[in-house]
Amino acid sequence: MKLVMFGDGLPGILQDNQIIDISAVVGDCVSADRNQTMQRIVENFDSFSSDLQSLAASGEGISVSDTQLLAPLGRPDKIVAMGANYLENTDGPALPIFSFFKSQDSVIGPGDTIVLPDSGARVYHHEAEMVVVIGKEARNVPESEAMDYVFGYTAGIDVSGRHPAVPRSLFGKSHDTFCPLGPCIVTKDEIPDPHDLQVKLWVDGGLRHDFNTSDMGHRIPECIAFVSATTVLRPGDIIMTGTNHQGIGPLQDGDKVELDIEKIGRYEVSVSDPLGRSWPKGIDAEIGERIRKMVKLGIPPGAPGAPAGPK
Repeated sequence: MKLVMFGDGLPGILQDNQIIDISAVVGDCVSADRNQTMQRIVENFDSFSSDLQSLAASGEGISVSDTQLLAPLGRPDKIVAMGANYLENTDGPALPIFSFFKSQDSVIGPGDTIVLPDSGARVYHHEAEMVVVIGKEARNVPESEAMDYVFGYTAGIDVSGRHPAVPRSLFGKSHDTFCPLGPCIVTKDEIPDPHDLQVKLWVDGGLRHDFNTSDMGHRIPECIAFVSATTVLRPGDIIMTGTNHQGIGPLQDGDKVELDIEKIGRYEVSVSDPLGRSWPKGIDAEIGERIRKMVKLGIPPGAPGAPAGPK
């Protein structure tokens, strides 16, 4: 099942380019604060999942083209992102596991605009990522049980400002609009193997990211176990599972960015830069090679001996 938010903040099921309104079925889950609606649906999903299946089988919806899809999770309580979590097309091993938080206020949805701030960054990059949606409270979860806590998956972009003055800081990933999510949440029963999905991202029609989640270094069960050992995860929280940096490139004013993840879906966002800055167009091979060297050396970003980037 593909769950969406649309229009003025209504929940729905996405099916064959049609959206079926599920407000009547989910009842009290629909909140005046539309950012809370999907979290409530995720938390209480088991109580009305059979009714939703029946509605999906018999209902007729409105065309996607006649409405606006919103971020499927407007303001998750926690956005946890895994850092340097891909093998970068090497034979590994994975770098030491680590994660960080992105701001709740960084979320935007399909059709929205990434706005590049005046932050002193030397460049702003896109990072295409498969995103895990947590389905029930998770605290100190062992890897062997971790997939039981997954509700489903969505597609995200970890927009990243690279700040030479603070090379070890991840704060440049948390600006407002720096976490596009969409187009839906696919329940986990529709994706038997999340570690075998093709991820593609285009900028102005030019292909940049093109990788498979099989290249993930620390897989979903390990990520959930690692994060839940430090902080509780609750329904509607998300874990961004990282990117393969070989397709990274800059974002700049006027760009149209399309993200597609197999079995999840495709959506587009635009980019605005009030300062009108520009960088070389295309894939940034330097950062891809630098992260690849880190994997080969087993040295994570920011650690002594890690390959240095441009200032």
